[in-house]
Amino acid sequence: ARTYETALLETIHHHACFMAQTGQPLGWTSQFRELVLDIRASLHDLRGGIDAFASALDLDDYTTAQQLAAALRRSGSEGLVYPSRRDPDGICVGLFYPDLASPPVQGRHLDYHWDGGRVDLVRDAGTGEVFRVREF
Repeated sequence: ARTYETALLETIHHHACFMAQTGQPLGWTSQFRELVLDIRASLHDLRGGIDAFASALDLDDYTTAQQLAAALRRSGSEGLVYPSRRDPDGICVGLFYPDLASPPVQGRHLDYHWDGGRVDLVRDAGTGEVFRVREF
C-alpha cells in the first residue's frame, strides 16, 4: 500500500478473515511489521473505475484478479496498481518480481487484538499506544 493507514486496513481485514476461519481464541494474536520500500516498475493501472476491471476488484472473490494477474505476468507485465478495497482513498501495488522493490526497511511493530469477530485494537509495540479500529 502507498500509505501506512491503507496497509493497516488491508492487513487487518485479511488477518480477521484468517482468525475467523481458524477459531483462534480472543486476545492479542499476532505481531506485524511495517515494511517501507521504494518501487521502480512500470505497472498496469486498474484504478479509475474502468468497467473491464470491475470483477477483478471484487471485495471477496479473488478468482478474476488472480486470472488477470497471471495473464499480465505471462505477457511480460511487471505488476499492477489498484485501488485498495479496504480504504476508499488507498492505493495498493502487486509486483510480479521482487527485484522491482528496494530492500525493505523495517518500520513499526504492531500487535493485533482479536475480539472473536474482528480485529478491534492495534497496539504500536514500540510506543505501547493502543488504537481502536473503527468498524466499516
